[in-house]
Amino acid sequence: MTGLSIAVIDDHPLFREGVRRSLGEINGFQIVGEGCTKEDAIRIAHDHRPDVILMDISMPGGGLDAISPILDHFPDQKIIMLTVSERSDDVTKALNSGAKAYVLKGVGSRALAEIIRAVASGEGYVSPALSARMLSDLSSISNASNKTDLISELSSREYEVLDLAAAGLSNKRIALKLDIHEKTVKHHMGRIFAKLNVTNRTEAAMALRDAGHDIRLG
Repeated sequence: MTGLSIAVIDDHPLFREGVRRSLGEINGFQIVGEGCTKEDAIRIAHDHRPDVILMDISMPGGGLDAISPILDHFPDQKIIMLTVSERSDDVTKALNSGAKAYVLKGVGSRALAEIIRAVASGEGYVSPALSARMLSDLSSISNASNKTDLISELSSREYEVLDLAAAGLSNKRIALKLDIHEKTVKHHMGRIFAKLNVTNRTEAAMALRDAGHDIRLG
């Protein structure tokens, strides 16, 4: 056997044929197994021990659910998810389960060949568009977490004042509602701005909302 041994697991015969033909036109690859279900993937991994398995997510039994059973028996098996799913949850689950790469089906044959070679040599890969989206999602989660941390720094009175301000109440109305002086409300607002690192009531209200707190109506 010469080159890298590849298994293709996908429940669309025409797609498998396309991958087989595309890689067949490029030196250095040999298709040693094909299948269309989770059970096929596990069996082929056991029977053929391919260098790399190309596997779809949407197939009987689920491609994502085939990863762990394969790696439990063959920890060094290289798996590439080749799919149309762009869901961040699918990407995360695939990588956390042990897949080495996540590739969208629109990839060209030459690019796919390079990805297979890279994965076979121990590298990982995620389609650039999905990688950028995941970084954006992680950044949003991080920002929300930071805002939650900042909100937690507010005293109970400052939180009450911010909650009412976010609902659109003026300092005067907040003072009346909380039975405190308007000057005291201004003092609380100043401390709220400082703690949340914001410069106005709108930004403070947005920080409260982004941290996951429901804004009540005044």
